Amino acid sequence: MSVRRRAAHGKAAVGMVAVLTLALTGCGGEGKSDKPAASTSAKPQGGGEASQSGAVKGTDAPPAQVIATVNGEAGMVLTINKAARDAGGFLTVEGQLKNTGNAAYVNTAPWRGNELNSSGVSVAGVTLVDKVGKKRYYVLRDTDGRCLCTTGLNIIEAGQTMPFFAQFPAPPTSTVEVDLSLPTFATATVKLSG
Repeated sequence: MSVRRRAAHGKAAVGMVAVLTLALTGCGGEGKSDKPAASTSAKPQGGGEASQSGAVKGTDAPPAQVIATVNGEAGMVLTINKAARDAGGFLTVEGQLKNTGNAAYVNTAPWRGNELNSSGVSVAGVTLVDKVGKKRYYVLRDTDGRCLCTTGLNIIEAGQTMPFFAQFPAPPTSTVEVDLSLPTFATATVKLSG
């Protein structure tokens, strides 16, 4: 390649860089924009603060309603936040299981109950008793025999909280409360909603 061609290519390259620089500078709109400038501090909507891991702390979400709290063995605590009838004729119970004891972990095997099932370590042993209707309700199962409840609870370490979920056939609408029983826990009277 001749010296003249190299010089021509060099001038063309310099010219392209100059044009691109002007074009990009021109897109800035002289420092004005229709959108507000992005903040360098990441604060989530809802008033909470974002931690370095991205988790939101202190959001404005209302605290969960506590319907019942029952104590179990080895410092386990079951808190029930919801016991509501669903449109499909089911009753869904939700809450949390927390290990408040000093033991490094709690064995959760007794919670699956006595019946043989394919749910593994779960809360399948939980039942509801309608004392007025004189009827006991067991956790619903899917077509493979697995409970419609929290599963995979091999151990709960000290200080750890795990979600609790169980779904039952809904008692009659005249039933306003039931007794909830989970093996190794005291019985709790739970008011129903929905």
